[in-house]
Amino acid sequence: MDSLTQITLGAAVGEVVLGKKVGNRAMLWGAIGGTLPDLDVIANISADQLGALAYHRAISHSFLFAIVAPLALGWTVHRLYKSKGGKAWWRDLAIAWAALMALLTLGAFFLPIPAGNAIATGLAVSIGMILPPVAVGLRERWRKRPSQNPNASWRSWSWLLFWAIFTHPLLDCCTSFGTQIFQPFSDYRAAFNNIAVVDPLYTVPFLICVLITTRLARNSSRRRLVIFLGLGLSTAYLLFSVYNKYRINQVFEENLKNKNIAYQRYMTTPTLMNNILWQAVIESDSVYYYGLYSLLDDDETIEDFRVIPKNHGLVQPYRNDRALRILTWFSNDYYSIETLPGNRLQFNDLRFGGIQQSRSDSLNFVFKFVLEQNEKGELEAYQAEASRRDLDGAAAYLWERIKGD
Repeated sequence: MDSLTQITLGAAVGEVVLGKKVGNRAMLWGAIGGTLPDLDVIANISADQLGALAYHRAISHSFLFAIVAPLALGWTVHRLYKSKGGKAWWRDLAIAWAALMALLTLGAFFLPIPAGNAIATGLAVSIGMILPPVAVGLRERWRKRPSQNPNASWRSWSWLLFWAIFTHPLLDCCTSFGTQIFQPFSDYRAAFNNIAVVDPLYTVPFLICVLITTRLARNSSRRRLVIFLGLGLSTAYLLFSVYNKYRINQVFEENLKNKNIAYQRYMTTPTLMNNILWQAVIESDSVYYYGLYSLLDDDETIEDFRVIPKNHGLVQPYRNDRALRILTWFSNDYYSIETLPGNRLQFNDLRFGGIQQSRSDSLNFVFKFVLEQNEKGELEAYQAEASRRDLDGAAAYLWERIKGD
């Protein structure tokens, strides 16, 4: 999910694990742990667009990272407060950074990234990940106000960071983007498709509870009550989204049956920033069907499904090209191909749906790549962005459609 949500979750986990002993420092380090995995976006600096796409939500979102990173960083946090940011802490921090760099570089080598770029990617991302601990370390070293019992054992700090980091990919698995939780052993992308990448109804109440908690005394019983309220509300909303998905699947299956549409597989996912309006992509032999259903619709009948030709034959000669291999893997084979002027092609990832300004408009897909042939006869790809005008019109139509037919 979005970074604000992950920071909020990490801070809440830190409070639950260690807040009673170290106060708001637990929330601070929990927030850092919660945001570390998403710093893999720094790969955009060193890798090409497709390499960075493959690297995002890969090794930094894996179970292996959730074990290694807390062990290394937990020791440095413990030493930070024990030595008050002295020379010993900087030495330990350098060792932790080296461990992160080795793991992040290893993860890059298991992806379709050239060797030179893999090393540069591991270096760049590890530097980005170590900067938040460095910033907090400098703050603590120069802090004039004396600390009251700020420290905890290495095991306690590592346990806090483990849960802050581990819950990050678990939550990301609930979205449609997919998370490579088994890297570097497998590039399988876990995606449960039950919540949008950005959902204010999940984040805002949770964030309010976390902010209130920071204003309460460390040993106050209300502090624990408020933070558990935030965790309870967010967990209840996740369970609500799971039930929603179950009901939505039933609605789409019934409509497909009534319309005698034969299909091989389908996927459903909520549209952006809500869990009320859902979209479905249904795959048949030669086409995809795309439909929308809102929980606020008058009935459970879906009047029409958009028909999207696959056109996979247009890229058949390029099946072994790097660009197409990455894009088909990333889209889980839910993709269509369109022709563009100048002998170019457009790759549409259908999992993220399309944007439109009215029911009669053609779909302008959210996640799409332009494919061009280079001098070697291989396909190269670059992402095509939707215009601001299209996005504004789509937001208005989305709001109207959420309210139901």
